[in-house]
Amino acid sequence: MFKRLFFALLILTGVLSPVYGQSGLNKIPGGTVYHTTIRDSTLKFDHANYSVFIPDSIQEIRGIFIHQHGCTMEGRGASTAYDIQYQAFARKWHLAILGPDLYPKTNSNCWDWRNPEEGSGPALLAGLDSIAQLSNHPELKIAPWLLWGHSGGGYWVLAMINAYPDRIIAAVCYSPAFDPHFPYPEAASKIPVIIRHAGSRDFNSVRANCWGTALHTFSILRNMDGPVSIAYTPRQNHNLSYIRYIAIPFFESVLAQRLQLNGSKVLNDMDQKKAWLCDTTTNANVQVYKASSFTGDKHSMSWLPDSACAVKFKEYITTGSVQDNTAPLAPENLKIVKGKDSLTLSWTADADLESGIGHFNIYINNQLFARYPSTGDFQTFKTNGDDAVPVIPPVMTYMISGFSENRIDTIAITTVNRFEIESPKTKLFISNLP
Repeated sequence: MFKRLFFALLILTGVLSPVYGQSGLNKIPGGTVYHTTIRDSTLKFDHANYSVFIPDSIQEIRGIFIHQHGCTMEGRGASTAYDIQYQAFARKWHLAILGPDLYPKTNSNCWDWRNPEEGSGPALLAGLDSIAQLSNHPELKIAPWLLWGHSGGGYWVLAMINAYPDRIIAAVCYSPAFDPHFPYPEAASKIPVIIRHAGSRDFNSVRANCWGTALHTFSILRNMDGPVSIAYTPRQNHNLSYIRYIAIPFFESVLAQRLQLNGSKVLNDMDQKKAWLCDTTTNANVQVYKASSFTGDKHSMSWLPDSACAVKFKEYITTGSVQDNTAPLAPENLKIVKGKDSLTLSWTADADLESGIGHFNIYINNQLFARYPSTGDFQTFKTNGDDAVPVIPPVMTYMISGFSENRIDTIAITTVNRFEIESPKTKLFISNLP
């Protein structure tokens, strides 16, 4: 509590007086990305750039998804704000998406910013204050947080749990580093957490000790009766994980229980009657159990918020991923503009919440005519830092040329997710065009 009051006092008294530079916005399909820079001589690190996506479709922000990069990965945080899969997640749950880029003063990288009390905590609050003013969303200043962090960013997430437990809805730590043994306050035991590691294939130098960080933190928080799970993915490593495929369903299960329907920013406790437990070892016989009927040592088991999440968590620690078995939504607002010798298609599409957009299929007279883009993914993500690739996806337009109009009866388009599952067709009859 003292730390949180101290950080707030730094802002209110002007001891931390950030300079807002490079503030601005970028209008994109479905929302706006706001940018601001926090720079102050009292910060241990050099400066912070924050990129925040706010969907057009929401009037009030209920929470903020903060996706913290790891050491030596500065300049990549902004990609999260442009990630169409996370944007779909934000629209569903009325969230803002915040991608931080924290820049060190020296070559020590995340050592400059990894501890909130050395500046990254007050800088985040100042950044949210700046974006709140820029976006006219004052609730950004008090909205609770979903935290995600990789490596040094995973340490930062644990440090934030220690410093700001009352603000945190849930957290995902992807190979967290530096093995902290924080004296977590009691409020930290309310926060659902997933900690992922890769065992001996993780980054396990003496200083980093990611494997040890995962094991020790899980033990500390579970022994506080914290709702914590540990995910070991043995065929992956420190820089390889499909963790977003479990992070999103985990966050969804938690949001459904912790956010209040009346819009209050006070968080509900998790409903332990819905909780499940899972083995912490990875093998072909991983088991899940309903927590209320389990008679063994519960603190040695991973905790999951509900049965749906437990099934996906079991799949994740067994295979390293979570299969998407559902079709994405069909594209919308398909329009066709006639040119002299061409037809130009435009449309909109929301990303599949489970697995994004792989590509679109275009059909002429019910026959597959083209794939868009012709190769690669419309947008995917790096398995290292979970960055969107490409950061700015292609525009949703396609030109058909050299095809006689009188030979076309219908044109249709579908969305195909990253697991190659296709949506229903959105179709237009050429005879109905103006």
